[in-house]
Amino acid sequence: MMNGKEYKESLKKVHPTIYYMGEKIESVVDHPMTKPHVNSAAMTYELACDPMYENLMTAKSHLTGKKINRFTHVHQSTEDLVNKVKMMRMIAQKTGTCFQRCVGLDAMNATFITTYNMDKKYGTDYHKKFLKWLEYVQENDLMIAGSMTDVKGDRSKKPSGQSDPDLFTHVVEKREDGIVIKGAKAHMTGMANSHEMLILPTTNLLPGDEDYAIACAVPVDAEGVIHIFGRQTNDQRRLQGDLDTGNSEYAIVGGETLTVLDNVFVPWDRVFMCGEIEFAQDYVTRFAAYHRQNYGGCKVGNSDVLIGATSLIAKMNGTNKASHIKDKLIEMTHLAETMYCCSLACSYEGVKEEAGSYYVNTLLANEVKLNCTRNMYEISRLAHDIAGGFIATLPHEWDLKAEETGKYIRKFFVGNDAYSAEDRIKIARLLENMSGGTALAESMHGAGSPQAMRIMIYRESNMDQKEKLAAKLAHVEL
Repeated sequence: MMNGKEYKESLKKVHPTIYYMGEKIESVVDHPMTKPHVNSAAMTYELACDPMYENLMTAKSHLTGKKINRFTHVHQSTEDLVNKVKMMRMIAQKTGTCFQRCVGLDAMNATFITTYNMDKKYGTDYHKKFLKWLEYVQENDLMIAGSMTDVKGDRSKKPSGQSDPDLFTHVVEKREDGIVIKGAKAHMTGMANSHEMLILPTTNLLPGDEDYAIACAVPVDAEGVIHIFGRQTNDQRRLQGDLDTGNSEYAIVGGETLTVLDNVFVPWDRVFMCGEIEFAQDYVTRFAAYHRQNYGGCKVGNSDVLIGATSLIAKMNGTNKASHIKDKLIEMTHLAETMYCCSLACSYEGVKEEAGSYYVNTLLANEVKLNCTRNMYEISRLAHDIAGGFIATLPHEWDLKAEETGKYIRKFFVGNDAYSAEDRIKIARLLENMSGGTALAESMHGAGSPQAMRIMIYRESNMDQKEKLAAKLAHVEL
């Protein structure tokens, strides 16, 4: 396993083509826009080498028997599923943001099951190839960017019906030594500082969509791969200083990219699905359930920090003893712990698949994420309510540091005399950056939109059985 420093050194050996503000990023480890994301992901490596967190951060590989980072592990028990959630809450408490590796973890676990099922039906060798690649990932402790979401084009049309075929990633050529793919993947969390990407299909597929039923592993710096780093709320503050970012060492969210795949060659030994449309829906469902499981871990860990910042700002404002402030902090805690309960429940209710790995309860995993799309907004609203309007109108940190204006800011932004104006501003900026813009949008749409969860909840709700329960009690014949 790598530690945090070794992870950063490993990124210097990878040379992806990444653009931001029209210019190429030469070093993701050093560039001010990507460095915080590298730091966040590095925490997943550093903590794995800390004996205090070994139980949560590491696991025993079912392939080699070696100790590995949990982010490269295939779940072997419900305990693994539970430890994943607890691990994510713990890391989020330490970073206050997204640490990016969970998408790849979820993609690998969904691929493990799906390739096994495809091989069982068709006699293919996808599972064997995937296991060989997975062992390579574990042995080298690689960070994998799970790459499911396509840009989708006209949502009323299936992939093969789009006016531009590249709006969904697809196979454009099959050769003796491999395939060539083309398209793009959007909202790619952690892509800029990953080693490889694991490409998955993004939707249910029908006859005629065979070229879009593609899963494969591609290095982030493969020929034909271009990454465009996305903007985030207040991103320019990172180019101007530290204080106004609120969380200068780590990022706001996951450093998402638009990743263009311009005729990218993939050898056959890295292809894990090619044309099996009937397995696309199950593939997507499994990945989504694993990924939605996470939100009661990582978002609750972030909420722990946000609630702490809100409690501190109340003390700094001198309002912390007011009963309505305490009640709002209680409500914030209740909302956060409700999400955590859902994540634990879907993990404890996990089942063993025929492939040998463990899979979460799909219904409860979707409940986790649907709660998140609401609760994170309410937690943020209450944070704003308690903090006060000054978090939206604070002066620039340059004015705080300037000789002419700094003395006035330090004088007039004091609240409770026990705290300096500068410390009050620091907590306010942390609260501001964690509770708005990109962070909230990710809470809403990360791992799928609210409607996607509602569809899955209805599909998994077993409504027929509920009707039978009611009919039996009412003595109604169905």
